[in-house]
Amino acid sequence: MQEKKGNEIVRLDLRHIRSSVSDYFVICHADSTTQVNALAKSVEEEVFKALNQEPWRKEGLEHGEWILLDFVDVVVHIFKTDKRKFYGIEDLWGDAELEYYQSA
Repeated sequence: MQEKKGNEIVRLDLRHIRSSVSDYFVICHADSTTQVNALAKSVEEEVFKALNQEPWRKEGLEHGEWILLDFVDVVVHIFKTDKRKFYGIEDLWGDAELEYYQSA
């Protein structure tokens, strides 16, 4: 995500939240649908190279405004900037531990 210039990359640790659907969420955003799609493609490629694992489920590829890549234990959310602000996913999981990463 950093190499493809994903903005405001954050990891939410959900392991201690009883109702969580995954262990971790990784979230970032980009200013265009082209960049959102490029980020999603890069994440898929890098995870496959490192772990030989493909997403269990993918959503949002047709619109490129919010792409979700579900690797079961880790769910990656890649938003277009305005959609990230609108949905405020970090706020929905306010009890999660957050770790921020510098953008490239």
